[in-house]
Amino acid sequence: MRGIDALFAALESLAEHKLRSALTMLGIMFGVGAVIAMLSIGAGAEEEAMRLIDKMGVRNVLVRAKDYEPEELKELRKKSIGVSLRDIDAISEAVAGLDFVVPRVEIQPYKVLSHDGKTEATVFGVSRHHAALVDLRLAEGRFFDAIDDREHAQVCVLGSQSRRELFGADVALGEHVKINDVWLEVIGVLSAEDAEGTAIEGIAVASRAREIYLPTSTAMLKFDRDPLDSPLAEIVIRTSEGVSPPQVAATVDALLGRLHGGERDYEIIVPEALLEQSRETQRLFDIVMGCIAGISLLVGGIGIMNIMLASVLEQTRAIGVRRAVGARRRDIRFQFLVTAFALSLLGGIAGVTLGIAIANIVAAYAQWPTVVTAGSIALSTGVSVAVGLISGLYPAIRAARLNPIDALRYE
Repeated sequence: MRGIDALFAALESLAEHKLRSALTMLGIMFGVGAVIAMLSIGAGAEEEAMRLIDKMGVRNVLVRAKDYEPEELKELRKKSIGVSLRDIDAISEAVAGLDFVVPRVEIQPYKVLSHDGKTEATVFGVSRHHAALVDLRLAEGRFFDAIDDREHAQVCVLGSQSRRELFGADVALGEHVKINDVWLEVIGVLSAEDAEGTAIEGIAVASRAREIYLPTSTAMLKFDRDPLDSPLAEIVIRTSEGVSPPQVAATVDALLGRLHGGERDYEIIVPEALLEQSRETQRLFDIVMGCIAGISLLVGGIGIMNIMLASVLEQTRAIGVRRAVGARRRDIRFQFLVTAFALSLLGGIAGVTLGIAIANIVAAYAQWPTVVTAGSIALSTGVSVAVGLISGLYPAIRAARLNPIDALRYE
């Protein structure tokens, strides 16, 4: 019970000087709040990065056609036709360790409408493997199959937002959508789980809510395109298990450099490498924020030491009395350490509340995902208590070393 009695005595002592105790705890509170906010923002950023990487496919390597002005394209096309089916054939034959090499064709729609509505959407022709490659999830219907692609079927899969704008609350499956001058039957609808488009490490990751997919063969045979445009918007390369995507990307880059006449009219994106870059950026952010939080905790620790030294002076006669009636040095030392512990613990609890509030404010107003974990709360509270105990150690030792006779004479 000695520990509990000492804790209650410490709390009574802090309650006698409420303002002074509150000011002393501010440094600890802000330090702990900063740690929790930092860790929650960092965890949210990593979760968002993982979500975006999942959309691109962590085992994928993407070859995207670059955008150019018309005049630049005219000169460029004298050397390279752009990203094309020829590249797919060459990659499939020359690069080992691949599961799929599939195209993605972008259609420029000037109208997308149904009998009941219209929408603005991005339209892509994709392989039947596309859903598995980039983790597309369907809320209704099905995705394409080999027969759809072989027979150039006029079918499509709608993004959730496009589906709402085209059909509202009505049934979409089996209905028809007109893209430019081609009518397509709706065979599937994507789930509405995807957020708005964003970017990771400067690479755009579009929202799927306004995307419409149709078979590659249908897109290439039944829709017109500008002859200067690259035949394909993107090539998606799925690497086999255990094969390094960055190594595959280096091989593909060397191969395409020769096929395109030395023109860099494409860019190669490795989602796995983007994830590592994102984590490295996050580590730097954590270090900077950790230093800021550490300074706050250091200031809080200095505040605790100051208040504890002042408390030693105030309680000098009381310490003398306790020693005179039989209290040992370790009892005095323990009492002051418990007081420092109580200060840091209360400051830590207040800091946890502040940190969670900051995380929620960031999530609400900055539209940035945050994740408050039990580990971040335990870490920040533990550090604050450790800082309090270390800061209270010297005043506790000093109080314990007071000579009882001198302490009783102290005015």
